[in-house]
Amino acid sequence: MNLQSIEGNLKLDSEIGIILPTYCEAANIEKLICEIESLNLNTSILVIDDSSPDGTVQIVRKLQKKYSNILILERPCKKGLGTAITEGFKTLLSLKHPPKYVVTMDADFSHNPRDIPRLVQLAKKGYDLIIGGRYCAGGRTERWGPMRVLISRVANMFAWTVLGARIPDCTSGLRCYSSRLLQGIVNNLHSETYEIQIETVRQAIKRGFHVAEIPITFANRKSGKSKLTFNEIRQFVSYIVKTKLEDCFRKFCTASTYK
Repeated sequence: MNLQSIEGNLKLDSEIGIILPTYCEAANIEKLICEIESLNLNTSILVIDDSSPDGTVQIVRKLQKKYSNILILERPCKKGLGTAITEGFKTLLSLKHPPKYVVTMDADFSHNPRDIPRLVQLAKKGYDLIIGGRYCAGGRTERWGPMRVLISRVANMFAWTVLGARIPDCTSGLRCYSSRLLQGIVNNLHSETYEIQIETVRQAIKRGFHVAEIPITFANRKSGKSKLTFNEIRQFVSYIVKTKLEDCFRKFCTASTYK
């Protein structure tokens, strides 16, 4: 693992930290970062790259010469979205001046950078986890086939059984977290892939943090190919089943104790 920055010229006291997990995003990453910078927010951008062979990191290094708020966390191989996000949380929290709010988003323009201020605005009102939802009132998806919609809807139905709360889109990757939430849950996150989205919501609800949702438009990838694999789907389903069994076992043990 290699954390790189421009020596002596890095701004690490930002109010907002933005985590961008990347793998082969050379077609998108420069435009995305430039659009985030154009928002004129007080941000630090953390790019977590799993050794992309297409030169993604080289593009970000070039951008570091232009912007003083970009960090690169290079990992030796593709290790999964869940581990990338968790390592991103830990990296930002370890800074001398950690950000008050942390935003996670896809690096392929499926998420619109202009939604970031809306997420942060709600966080400043006292919410600890704000989800950019595709299925709440006003939310939608663009250029999705029927099978993609079905998979996403079924995944959310599975997630409701674990959370015990019907959050319309608890698998969305566009989110804003308060630093106090992350400090409370980061050491209890163990997801490797996409199940990180369910695990963070579950931890927030269990610990009594405030969760909210805003509507967004999720656009199908503008450049590049989808990276969702069968193994990642399997791990997601496995996490749902395992977590539900653990909850049932815990309830059984509690009931037995008071008999």
